[in-house]
Amino acid sequence: MNELFYNFAVWLDTHQLSTSIHESYYMYNWIESTHVLTLMLCLGMLFLIDLRMLGLAFTNIPATSIARRLNTPMIIGFSIMVVTGVTLFYAVPVRSAQSIWFRFKLVLLFAAAINAYLFHKNMIKSDGSWDADVRAPKNLRVGAGLSLLFWILIVIFGRLIAYDWFDCEYTSPGISQFLSGCVDGQIQF
Repeated sequence: MNELFYNFAVWLDTHQLSTSIHESYYMYNWIESTHVLTLMLCLGMLFLIDLRMLGLAFTNIPATSIARRLNTPMIIGFSIMVVTGVTLFYAVPVRSAQSIWFRFKLVLLFAAAINAYLFHKNMIKSDGSWDADVRAPKNLRVGAGLSLLFWILIVIFGRLIAYDWFDCEYTSPGISQFLSGCVDGQIQF
């Protein structure tokens, strides 16, 4: 699997647009800044919803009202964040594909997506009698807590991608090279 992901990254790296974005004096920085700003928008809204479900914020406002009002800006921020995130990967595919932090981030993004799906499903399935309660039912509180945990870790690992502590050229053979996606005979960039 590491070799497949690595070969895909090398193929992406051969595209002129990928190189142009990465080597641009301004474009990469603008994309990265937009990614961070929309991350703040998305997670700001998401955290408010999660904190309300946990009974830690806005307990005097019905939970579904908070979720309904904040859902649109959260989705807009999320959509732009995904596009800019994919573009950042496209701009530096080989280094990103061989970053242990990027790989952890991808796993957590997958876990956060499953959690969001289950949270939404449970919210729709609930009868709504709890809407004015200080805290949401236990299954929604668990989902909100996991959401906070996953997204905090995603942000931390996203930030750590900039550091090369576990890049293939610096790690000795073993588990860290496997987790980083190192491939025998790879081209070093």
